[in-house]
Parts: sequence; structure tokens; C-alpha cells
Amino acid sequence: MCSIRYDAPMESPKEQEILAVLEEVRPMLRLHAGGVEFVRFDELSGVVHVRLQGTCRGCVLADLTLKAGIEALMKERVEGVTAVEAVSEGAV
Repeated sequence: MCSIRYDAPMESPKEQEILAVLEEVRPMLRLHAGGVEFVRFDELSGVVHVRLQGTCRGCVLADLTLKAGIEALMKERVEGVTAVEAVSEGAV
């Protein structure tokens, strides 16, 4: 599930690329009642911060999904991305 905040600033072109990759992986996560939410992108470090949702939170395979799935695709498709890290609920 993706929520849109109308008070949020418009995404940068890089963030739009990141969001497009996340849209690609969401259907696979939904097959297992999971999801992923974009939190922020640190341009200095190249780290994309995401929040895992649904059954992905706490799943024993969450790290594998994050690193071998989301991060690998993100690094392949979005120039400048060095890593993808999960943040806990409520973190910004």
C-alpha cells in the first residue's frame, strides 16, 4: 500500500527513479502479504532508506529480500545508489 502525502515536497528526479523501482518490486512483496515504503534518499552516502511493511516486517527472509532483491535492483537501475537499508516503524 502506498500513501501519498499532499503536504510533502515534490520528489527529485532521483527519488522518482527510486520510487519507480519500488513499484516494480511491490507486486512480488504483495504475493506474501508484504510491502515496502520509501522513507528517504541520502544523496551524500547513496543510501536509500525504506520501511518494510506487512509480513516483511520481522520475516526471517527480510534481509535477503532487502539486499538480494530490492538493493540489487536499485543499484542496477538507479545511478548513485550504494545501499538500501530498512528503518524501523516511526523512524524518518
